Amino acid sequence: MKTQQIILKQPGAWDELAQLQDSAPHWVLVFGAVRFFEHPDFFKVLKQRFGQAALSGCSTAGEVSGRGVDDDTCTVTTVRFDTTRALAVNTHMADMSQAHEAGYKLASQLPLEGLRQVLVYAPGVDINGSALVKGMQVHLGQTVQISGGLAGDHGRFTRTWVLTPQGVGDDALVAVGLYGDALEVSHGCYGGWAPFGPSRLITRAQGNVLYELDGESALGIYKRYLGDYAKDLPASGLLFPFSMRNKHDDETGLTRTILGVNEAQGSLTLAGDVPQGTYLKLMHSSTDRLIEGAEFAAESARLEGDAHSLSILVSCVGRKLVMGDRVDEEVEAVSHMLGRHTAITGFYSNGEISPGRHGDCQLHNQTMTITSLREKA
Repeated sequence: MKTQQIILKQPGAWDELAQLQDSAPHWVLVFGAVRFFEHPDFFKVLKQRFGQAALSGCSTAGEVSGRGVDDDTCTVTTVRFDTTRALAVNTHMADMSQAHEAGYKLASQLPLEGLRQVLVYAPGVDINGSALVKGMQVHLGQTVQISGGLAGDHGRFTRTWVLTPQGVGDDALVAVGLYGDALEVSHGCYGGWAPFGPSRLITRAQGNVLYELDGESALGIYKRYLGDYAKDLPASGLLFPFSMRNKHDDETGLTRTILGVNEAQGSLTLAGDVPQGTYLKLMHSSTDRLIEGAEFAAESARLEGDAHSLSILVSCVGRKLVMGDRVDEEVEAVSHMLGRHTAITGFYSNGEISPGRHGDCQLHNQTMTITSLREKA
């Protein structure tokens, strides 16, 4: 397996892509700022230069590469495999209610024979990421691992973009299936947030829309906790996610963050499902705790040995906001743990998809997730 990577600083600097063409890549991963995806020539140029490759990627809240974290750039990573096959498929989703159906439709285009790993990139607004994953699992089952994330737009939560083999769209979804016995895959997933305050019973919820906690307006309760931060919702909600707890008020290891608020309904729209009859607890964190969490994720995802590998990092925009100017330290810690033979790409997202602590694939929020790939010698 061979990887190459460049970072575009401006839309229109397409000639820089020429240095990636010589490797005749089988898979191209593109993570960049919204302005690149909105450029009229963006997809046309990628298709012309890498038409035979599996194209995939999305807009971001920050771009991750071997040099750290960038903003307002576009990271293009190419992968040429020795024997592994990459197949990219895509579909569209009209609104949040279609997330489960769209997930099934997307995954059902991937033949199951020889399938080792699926990576998915989806819109980061007006979506139920939990339903998307569950829809994919109807076809894939529980044995094929899914990872990826929801696109970002620098924390604005207004419009995101996804790159597919057919074009760029704000309602598009793309999945890449990787096939072959030579492929080795490892995952890491860890948060680093700490709960505070009392647990609150979810007394009214539908899917990923939370209406009531303890019989009161969810938005009202949330605003009381946030205080002065409430005026900056939904963006300020990234600093105070929810810890999901089961019906016995035990921790589940899942975190939920806010994608939107509805003042008229007093509701919160979260990135994934919040089952009625279970509990939520608010969370907060510090930079040092988040960096430590990223190191734990990298330790789990590390592939031993000196063979070249690729690690795809999907970390939450909320972590980036907490860390501020120290955000590079999260990626530096991961890079150090993974070792010098590992190439790195990825992005800051509105939601992360990865196997969790029990190996089951789910939507995560406020989490560093890592998928490491390499071919056996």
